[in-house]
Amino acid sequence: MTSPSRRRQVCVLGSAEPGSEAYDRAGQAGERLARLGITVVSGCGSPATRHAAQRALDAGGLVVSILPADTMPEPDWPATVVIPCGMGDARNLMMALAGDACIVIGGRAGTISEVCLAWLHRRPLLPLVGCGGWSDGLLANPPDERRNAPILP
Repeated sequence: MTSPSRRRQVCVLGSAEPGSEAYDRAGQAGERLARLGITVVSGCGSPATRHAAQRALDAGGLVVSILPADTMPEPDWPATVVIPCGMGDARNLMMALAGDACIVIGGRAGTISEVCLAWLHRRPLLPLVGCGGWSDGLLANPPDERRNAPILP
């Protein structure tokens, strides 16, 4: 349950290349979340998640970026708040825990790692079907037999 003083946060997980439908949908997701007053959490490590973050900022939203490196990114990094955790891929746990829910767009190995961690920690998942990658099969094939959290259609 969130208190009235805390904004809801949604993690945007996944990967897609510019020019693809998945990339466009990532941008749309970032913009919609921002317009709803929801903070976007993104590592900005893939073109799709970076696009979602940029569109959220362009729409006047807040973006928290959790980076695997231990250094600050370039000044034009698309984020309101940057958290360089210095944990490499272990930062996927921070990504999974940082949202009230997670949107999954396409995705490769890093994405499924984040998805499984979010699942284990009972974060609802919203896979965008039709984007390729892990998001296409997640509804029919959850990470395991437990019903830890909803997978929303």
